This record gives sequence, structure tokens and C-alpha cells, in this order.
Amino acid sequence: SALVLISFLMASVVKLRVINSAGGLIFAVYALLIRSYPTALMNFCLVGINLYYLMRLRHPDRHYTLIVEKKDSSVLQAFLVHYGEDISACFPGVRIAAEEADVACMICHNMTPAGILLGKWRESGCLEILLDYSTPEYRDCSVGKYLYSRLPGLGVHSLAYLQEPGKHETYLKKMGFAREDGIYVKKVGE
Repeated sequence: SALVLISFLMASVVKLRVINSAGGLIFAVYALLIRSYPTALMNFCLVGINLYYLMRLRHPDRHYTLIVEKKDSSVLQAFLVHYGEDISACFPGVRIAAEEADVACMICHNMTPAGILLGKWRESGCLEILLDYSTPEYRDCSVGKYLYSRLPGLGVHSLAYLQEPGKHETYLKKMGFAREDGIYVKKVGE
């Protein structure tokens, strides 16, 4: 019961479902041991529902839209203000300044903002990532996969992440970035 309760404190939907499944499974086994079959059946069903949605999160059927914004866009500025605290928590020490960006992209799911990319042009189609952020509801890498598949259409051939990655390093590696000469780089469109 404590695990099920704790699961509802998770900001990440994936963590919520994993912890909730563990709690439900333990509760179902306990219910079988005390011969409370309806309770066991209900908890096994809840575990099944959680597993179904976890599989959907691994292979989301989300349809995204890429919107190229101007760096002085009021929608972009409102997004950065609204998520400013979470962005600062995810990227400690990163200055959130859209005016420094040459490229500003917003990724939407059903026209709801799901993520943002701010970048600065470097040599020959290389875009330096200033900010690559997904809202908490969309932190399953699907936003990044969609975004990186669309960047060649904007003339981007490679990405470079020059900042200290901190806890963002796991995401960079998962998305196919490799560390070269102290920076993370990724070819796109291959």
C-alpha cells in the first residue's frame, strides 16, 4: 500500500507506473496469501493496466508538430517563463535566453507544447544546442526522436552540446550523442 501511495508522488509517469506496478503486485500476492481473491484479482488487473501503458510509453503513438519560432515570439517567451523553474532544475547553471539562439523550435503534441530546442549555428550545418528541453509529461525521448528526425529539413547536419551535461548526460547518450574532444556530438539525418 505504501508503494502504491508513493507512486502517486512521482512527477514522471513512467516512475509512477513502475512503482505502482510493484506495489500492486506485492499487494496482489499478499491478497492471495490471505485468500482475498477479489482483492488479488483487482490488483493483478491494475498491474496489467500499468504494464499496458508502460508499453505504450515505450512505443508512443504520439503525433508531434514542429513549429519554428522567432526568438522574440511571445509564445516562446511564455513557455520559457512557465517552465523556467523546471528548466533550471534540469539544467543547473544554464542561462535561459532565447535572444542568443539562431534557431528556436517548439515541438507540440496536439498543439500543446511538449518541448523546445534553442540552438546557435556553428560551421557547416552544425547546430550548438543551447537548450533541449521536454516538459515532464513528455520525458520518454519521443520528443527528441521526432525533433532530431526533422532537423535535416532545417539544414542541420550535426548537433553539438558544449555545456557540462550533468544529469542530462543519460539522455544525450540514449539519443545517440558521442563524446568527442570534451563535447557531445551527434550526426542527424543518417
